[in-house]
Order: sequence, then structure tokens, then C-alpha cells
Amino acid sequence: MKIHESGENYLETILLLRKKSGYVRAVDVANQLKYSKPSVSRALGILKSAGLVSIESSGNILLTPAGERRAAEIYERHRVITEFLVLTLGISSDIAAEDACRIEHIISPDTFNRIREYVEKRN
Repeated sequence: MKIHESGENYLETILLLRKKSGYVRAVDVANQLKYSKPSVSRALGILKSAGLVSIESSGNILLTPAGERRAAEIYERHRVITEFLVLTLGISSDIAAEDACRIEHIISPDTFNRIREYVEKRN
């Protein structure tokens, strides 16, 4: 299923917040992304309808197996592209991470695979 860039950002944020604290609520996502709580609620509803997240009665947001796979793919693109920009262009890690956040959503699978191969050869 095709989700928009913002949906991918939500999935990646949920994954990273869960790794950090083990528990993710809508308010945590709103604070991290600096979005309003109604915007986050709307987006979570879309992701839930797409079968990518579930929300426990306690408010804890969980990634479904499909959501977990998708979030891991997005995070891998982010991480690898950031490393590529630092390695090849000498960009600071902060700027590289910001740029990678935009690039990760539009890069073709072929280009990403070549970047990943390049980075893996240097590690």
C-alpha cells in the first residue's frame, strides 16, 4: 500500500520513540514531530485503517507486523542515506540527517540499493 511522506514520517517516529522508551502515545508523536494532537489523531486513524498501527485501550500505539516492516524500511533508508551523505560529501551528520529525511521518501529502490552497496563496502 502506498502511503504519503507524512505517513512514513509517523511510522518512523513511532518506531524510534518505541526504541527509546518502549511506549508510544499520540502526544509523544505530536511532541516529536511538532504537530497538533488533532493532526496526529487523524493520521493515526489513516495508518490504523491501512493496517499499519493499532492503538491499545491505554493509548499505547503499536506497529502491526506490516507497519513494523514499513517503519524499518523507512528508518534503514534514512540511516543509510545519512551515512552516504557524510561519507561522500563530508556533510555534517545533522544536515545529512535532515536531508536524508526528505530524500528517503522519493528515492527509487534502484538508487537506494546502489547507495546501500556503496556504504556497505566502506564499512
